[in-house]
Amino acid sequence: MPTHRLYTNENFPVPAAERLRALGHDVVTILDDGLANRGVSDEDLLRRAASLGRALVTLNRRDFVRLHRRSQDHCGIVVCTANTDLEALSSRIHDQIRDIADLARQLIKVSKPIAG
Repeated sequence: MPTHRLYTNENFPVPAAERLRALGHDVVTILDDGLANRGVSDEDLLRRAASLGRALVTLNRRDFVRLHRRSQDHCGIVVCTANTDLEALSSRIHDQIRDIADLARQLIKVSKPIAG
């Protein structure tokens, strides 16, 4: 099972990033990178993640899906629906990416299950 190099932006919860680390992924948060609260654009953040060889993980689905449609020149984008159950969120991300050898140029959509 490959572990992935991930980069989380400001809207992704730090506890979920920590859980992804516990699941074996190499995660750098925007806070770890010293870029939090600096108003970095989505385009620049995606470039930053790529420069570090990391797939970007975000709750900002609309903007990052748009960026992916514009260009697949990135190390991967994982877009998620918001979920207050952070353990479930990180587990769903892990489940969707764990068997993918290389996230580069891919858009992975992780959705919260619909309550039934």
